[in-house]
Amino acid sequence: MVLIRKVPDTGEKLSILSRDSQYDLACACATREDEHRRRSKDGKWIYPVTLPGGGTTFLFKTLLSNQCVNDCKYCPLRAGSPAARCSLAPEEAARVFFSYYRAGKVSGLFLSSAVCGSPDASMENINRVALLLRRERFRGYIHLKIIPGASENAIRQSLSLASAVSLNIETAGDGNFRHFGKGKDYIKDIIRPLEFISRFRRNCSGGRRIKQTTQFVVGASRETDEEIIGCSSRLYGRLGLSRIYFSSYQRGEGDPSLPGESSSYSNEEMLTREHRLYQADWLMRKYGFRVEEIPLGPDGNLSLDADPKAVWARRHPEFFPVEVNSASASRLLRVPGLGLTAVERIMQLRREGVRLRSLAPAVKRGKIMKQAEKYVVF
Repeated sequence: MVLIRKVPDTGEKLSILSRDSQYDLACACATREDEHRRRSKDGKWIYPVTLPGGGTTFLFKTLLSNQCVNDCKYCPLRAGSPAARCSLAPEEAARVFFSYYRAGKVSGLFLSSAVCGSPDASMENINRVALLLRRERFRGYIHLKIIPGASENAIRQSLSLASAVSLNIETAGDGNFRHFGKGKDYIKDIIRPLEFISRFRRNCSGGRRIKQTTQFVVGASRETDEEIIGCSSRLYGRLGLSRIYFSSYQRGEGDPSLPGESSSYSNEEMLTREHRLYQADWLMRKYGFRVEEIPLGPDGNLSLDADPKAVWARRHPEFFPVEVNSASASRLLRVPGLGLTAVERIMQLRREGVRLRSLAPAVKRGKIMKQAEKYVVF
């Protein structure tokens, strides 16, 4: 009997690789309605992302290969898993991107890859795609994933080509990282490259603004929210990261030996935990909260039942009520239900001489306004 194996064409490979790129969230978390990902007519995910200088662009996002030699126990694409495997040649990926770009469907690229062969071999292919685009005078947004364990020369080339780069930190601390397998060294393959990227951005970027992001895999190990939040604060402070992302581990996707497989959290609760971490991250980045102000439970974790700003408010009754017509913007941002847009609107109305007697001119009516009204006076 002769077995004939059909080799997938470019469209079929792209369908697989675009789908498998969902596990990397370094450009996919929405904080506004216009940041939500959407599907193109041919079923590919198109992602909006904020540009280094402001504004947004839509990215074409895919893996270059899902054939991985690493056995990261949390990853559905780890070596030995039953995933359908394929790769795009760099020339193939560049050609596909240009077909989308010239059709006006996207204006930028997010490119990642599994570790196919070695870290530097994978980086060579990723960088090759970016180089082909730049040689064709594409000056738009390119986000390149840095492979753990890649050499400084490979990373330096990525930084010379990209608008943004990301290297996933995966978890907080070497002790938690050891649950993920033996193929990577936390300090050598992840922490030191993160530091190298930060130094390059600050000292050697030739004046270009290069974004740097990272991602935690939440719940696959035994890390607490306190560990993740503390680590995030240090990454922002020491390395100047543009953004940190959180991806909740879902039971059943990884190796049965992972701590996350026996976690007391359900998959639904894990998604809520991810959401709470984003809220805590937002409080530190945008609302002026210090890391020690993020309210944690005795177990070192955020409440699943309420957002961290509401929990902080309940624990600090002495801070309230806040006088809407005279309080500073930083004080107003501590009020549950008042976000950046609402506070900016309040401050603008005050500059125009308006004396507010309710939140209605600045906040949409509904649950959010009712929540905020409990904490303010006029």
